[in-house]
Amino acid sequence: MLIPAVVDIAARNADWQAFALSSLATGLIGLLMSVAFGGALEEGLNTRQTFILTTLSWVSLPVFGALPFLWLGIGYTDAVFEAVSGFTTTGSTVLSGLDGLPPGLLLWRSLMQWMGGVGIIVMAIVLLPFLRIGGMQLFQTESSDRSEKIVARSVELIRLIGISYLFLSSCCVVAYWATGMSPFDALNHALTTIATGGYSTHDVSFAYFTNPATGWFAVLFMIIGALPFVLIIQGLRGKPMMLWRDPQVRAFMGLVVVVSLGVAFYLGITHRVPLDDALLMSTFNIVSVVTGTGYAYGDYTSWGAPMVALALLLKFVGGCTGSTTGGIKIFRFLVFFGTVRAHLRRMVRPNRIMSEEYGSSRLTSELSFSVLAFLVCYLGTVGILTLALAAFDLDLVTALSAAATAVGNVGPGLGPTIGPAGSFAPLPDGAKWILCFAMLIGRLEIFTVIVLFDPEFWSR
Repeated sequence: MLIPAVVDIAARNADWQAFALSSLATGLIGLLMSVAFGGALEEGLNTRQTFILTTLSWVSLPVFGALPFLWLGIGYTDAVFEAVSGFTTTGSTVLSGLDGLPPGLLLWRSLMQWMGGVGIIVMAIVLLPFLRIGGMQLFQTESSDRSEKIVARSVELIRLIGISYLFLSSCCVVAYWATGMSPFDALNHALTTIATGGYSTHDVSFAYFTNPATGWFAVLFMIIGALPFVLIIQGLRGKPMMLWRDPQVRAFMGLVVVVSLGVAFYLGITHRVPLDDALLMSTFNIVSVVTGTGYAYGDYTSWGAPMVALALLLKFVGGCTGSTTGGIKIFRFLVFFGTVRAHLRRMVRPNRIMSEEYGSSRLTSELSFSVLAFLVCYLGTVGILTLALAAFDLDLVTALSAAATAVGNVGPGLGPTIGPAGSFAPLPDGAKWILCFAMLIGRLEIFTVIVLFDPEFWSR
């Protein structure tokens, strides 16, 4: 919080006081908690403590992250919504007139997403395999085994993640700056691109920048943010082919290429858009939706009903496991289709013994059940939230797309209100609180929160 305070001081903006006071309040409470509970976890975390700590961390971060918005006169509901959307890298916003907002506030929004992005990577690589959520046990490493002491073993991995994340963010800043962005815009958009967050400093998002190279660099770094960070680290350490050998990376890249080319030809034929412009517009928006970044390069909902339907479906997909993206994730679709294929073959030849594999790993019945349970709960959560939002008199498109985009941590929804050209500000406060819960439960992979409501979890 002191960073945007310094930026506002340099810009001679009085809003620096909001960040200074918020920093003081957060620091004092953090210090008191550190003194009160210091040393309580010296023996490491057990499973129950890990579930509780993970959930409480993601709940408390937005509570304190909302403080600067409150000091600046933004309503409590909107302040919490903006902070939850920031830390979960969802990118939905209730703010408008971004071009005229103070630089410190714009930077704070970007910093929230950047911090949330690296937090998501650490959670996905270190904690979720340990908690065996949604098939994540497939990615167990020596730093995320079933040991009771996962923290000490994970320090080196977290250090490598932090260094790689900072390096890629710096490369993105340089790339944006080189294509004509101002240093301030380059910094803000780099922070939210690598985090696949989508907050921008302009109301029209990336349509503000006219250099096509800027858009293509955004596509590149959004894709990087959607790749498994463990494999990115190995690539940076001299093993780049490790990325391409991962089945989910190949499936993700194939999906992006095929769909982007299809939409580009659709734009060229139906809207008479020149091929180079159509290719950039289609690739940018498809990658933005699939990765859950939420940037907009024009209002793609104006391209016709087929594009609206495609965007809604892509909101469920997500990127690769161990990345900054939300959604169901590519690897779960691969496991699901593999399970379905094996079931169909057993229907034809009941006595045949078959073994489905993901890369070099065999898909066990436990893994398949874990993934299927996640898919059912994910879709069920979107359905329940759609009904809850519809109770506030929201139309079906708005309610469904808002639920899907919140649980998938995508950003903009569909329709005239919350679409790429709109904002979530007009929604009722009750709907915004529901969406805050949806963004958090989506970021925490659903089961991390649901398990806390099971009485068995609290029994000794």
